[in-house]
Amino acid sequence: MQIEFRASPRPTLGIEWEFALVDRDTRDLANCAAALFDTVLPRLPDPGKLHQELLRNTVEVVSGICGSVGEAMADLRSTLDVVAPAAHELGVDLYCAGTHPFAEWTHQQLTPGHRYEELIKRTQWWGRQMLIWGVHVHVGMPEVDRVMPVLSSLLNQYPHLQALSASSPVWAGVDTGYASNRAMMFQQLPTAGLPFQFETWAEYERFVHDQVTTGIIEDLHDIRWDIRPSGRLGTIENRACDGISTFEELAPLTALMHCLVVDLDQRLAAGETLLTLPPWHVQENKWRAARYGLEAVVIVDDRCHERLVTDDLDDLLERLSPVARRLDCEPELRAVADIPRRGASYQRQRAVAAAHDGDLVAVVDAVVGELRDSLDGGWPAAAGVVAGPPAPGAQRG
Repeated sequence: MQIEFRASPRPTLGIEWEFALVDRDTRDLANCAAALFDTVLPRLPDPGKLHQELLRNTVEVVSGICGSVGEAMADLRSTLDVVAPAAHELGVDLYCAGTHPFAEWTHQQLTPGHRYEELIKRTQWWGRQMLIWGVHVHVGMPEVDRVMPVLSSLLNQYPHLQALSASSPVWAGVDTGYASNRAMMFQQLPTAGLPFQFETWAEYERFVHDQVTTGIIEDLHDIRWDIRPSGRLGTIENRACDGISTFEELAPLTALMHCLVVDLDQRLAAGETLLTLPPWHVQENKWRAARYGLEAVVIVDDRCHERLVTDDLDDLLERLSPVARRLDCEPELRAVADIPRRGASYQRQRAVAAAHDGDLVAVVDAVVGELRDSLDGGWPAAAGVVAGPPAPGAQRG
């Protein structure tokens, strides 16, 4: 099976930002995406920038093809400046975290469509549990022959991205003990989770052939890996991040993903052999980042050396600074370091719950408020968050 890869001559950016809809009074999920579409689409200059998703409690805002992080943020903001007020008219707010802290899956309604119906028909209980939201970042790749090596090497920084974006500590009213319960939930689907590490595009094509032949997938959209190639768009799509509630975090994390892909691709094009971790280390790092977030100790090479993820992040940001300068996102990349100092979303949510005697409605209020304040151009205070991780004594697998 031949899969066309429409290579991008420039390292372009595209972002997909998923939002739940929550009732303004109860803060529970609201199955009103259809009504929001009816309200919003006539007002949008480009209706294609708002998408439906698996469940009627979710909408997705997408950017166009952008040349820089700043351009992508402006693109998304222009759409949200229409969508957020329209949602308010319907009595709902936009909410973006990896999970909702107390919603019940039995109350959620499926969006009509063959693809969604087949997904639930096949996956049953696990598919119906997917009350999860994330951010997907596409980066254009210039050569198909470099796609799979770059993707495999990018998995070395998977735990960094997951830890920084982790925003799903509570599930069905219970603190799971995980920073990202979304990461653990999503991988239960049969074609989701970590990608296989192929060396060539031809190996990937043989894999897809086998998947289609055996009825595992109908088409490429059914491959739901955390990081995957998109032949149609000519990109590597990074889907590792939990839902992100503010531009102040989305812009830095987008810059980090942009710089990582471009750096790896340029090094490979220059003849360098990229470091690739064994799959068992990649799998362990994913679990550690999901469990411990910014306190995770991750495996950094094939000789089993380990570092606190935030210590490794500091060196990574320094190494990527020249790339960020070329991509016109140096301030955004520097701002990645602000996330651990300020507290990641999972830490802020736990602080809010503790300050309100475990009230999870207050947690939803806080996440909604972060987005609202971010759209207004400011960063909300998160009282009670202690920045910086403790000593890494119990942060390993």
